[in-house]
Amino acid sequence: MDITATKTDEGGWGSKPSFMTWRPSDIVYVARHHWIPCLFAAGFLASMWVESTNKMIPAGSPPYDVGFVATRSLYRVLASSPDLNTALAALNSVLGVMQTTYIIGAWLMEGRPRATITVLFLFTCRAVLGYSTQLPLSQEYLGSATDFPLGNATFFFFFSGHVGGTTIASLDMRRMQRFRLAMVFDILNVLQMIRLLGTRGHYTIDLAVGVGAAIFFYSLAGKYEAMMRKRQF
Repeated sequence: MDITATKTDEGGWGSKPSFMTWRPSDIVYVARHHWIPCLFAAGFLASMWVESTNKMIPAGSPPYDVGFVATRSLYRVLASSPDLNTALAALNSVLGVMQTTYIIGAWLMEGRPRATITVLFLFTCRAVLGYSTQLPLSQEYLGSATDFPLGNATFFFFFSGHVGGTTIASLDMRRMQRFRLAMVFDILNVLQMIRLLGTRGHYTIDLAVGVGAAIFFYSLAGKYEAMMRKRQF
C-alpha cells in the first residue's frame, strides 16, 4: 500500500494524505512492513515526553551521565586499584597504535587513502567543535601516565577521538570484507567505551558522536574519492 500523499492531475498534491483513508488492516500492514519508521515514531513520542518531564541539572551541580551511572562499580574498582587503571590505559593506548597502524598502512601499503582522509576530516571537525565548547573535566576523572594523550595531557572531550579512530578502522575493514578483524575491533571499541566511562575520560555523548562522526566522514571521504576519480577522466 502507498503511505504517501497522492498527486493530482493538475500536478499538485492532493489535500488528503493517503493515511487519512486508512482502515485497521492498513494500520496493521504499515506496522508489519514499515516497522522501522514506526519504531522511530515511538521513539520520537517517548523523547517528547522525556523532554517535557525531565528536570534540568541545577547550576553548580556535576553533569548527569547515564554512562557514569552504569559504570559506578568499575569506577570504584579502578579508583582503588591504580595499577589496574594504568594497565588498562596502556592496553587502550595499544589499541590506538593498532588503529593508527592499520589506517596509515591502508594508504601507504595498499594505496587506499580513504581511511586516512576520513581521519583528517574527523579530527579537524573535532578540533573545531572541541575548542568551541570546552566541557569541564569530571571531578572523578582517573588519569594515567600511560593513557593517550600521554602524560595526562589536556584533551577535548567532545567528541571521542579514541572511539572515532577505531570505528574508522572497523568501517574500512568491512569495506575490504575483513569481517573477522572488523568484529575484533568492534569488540575492543566497546571495551574501550566502557573503560572511558569507567575512568570518566569521556561523557556518553562523546562516545556516541564519535561513532556517528566516523560513519559520516567515512562516507564523505568515499564521495570525495569518487569526485576526484571523475575529474581525472
